[in-house]
Amino acid sequence: MPPMHTDPAMPCPCGSGQPYGPCCGRCHAGEPAADAEALMRSRYSAFVLKDVDYLLASWHPKTRPEQLSLDDAAGQRTQWLGLDVKRHRVTGADTAEVEFVARYRIGGGSAVRMAEHSRFERIDGRWYYLDALE
Repeated sequence: MPPMHTDPAMPCPCGSGQPYGPCCGRCHAGEPAADAEALMRSRYSAFVLKDVDYLLASWHPKTRPEQLSLDDAAGQRTQWLGLDVKRHRVTGADTAEVEFVARYRIGGGSAVRMAEHSRFERIDGRWYYLDALE
């Protein structure tokens, strides 16, 4: 599914305060993320923009699902409300963790707060989302 909107001048959905193009747009266009936090932010933006191809490409080969659907359930549109990165921690030469809170709303429902502690691994110079710690 192609991204919903890719105007490089629009504010980046990740909340960095930068325009989309020089922020997450670079990763979505194929440039490797500078670090695990940049990858995580670009993945959040990909959820906002419904860029399934990018989400799958940035998922670690060991844990990547065969398919991913971001279709809205029963006509209830998912609205992403914001991202707050709590911590980015380098855990090894090619590993890192990012703790964040993402907020979203489905349809007219209440806002949902999703907290995650994610692990990332760099392979051949590219960062990948590995999994979420319990």
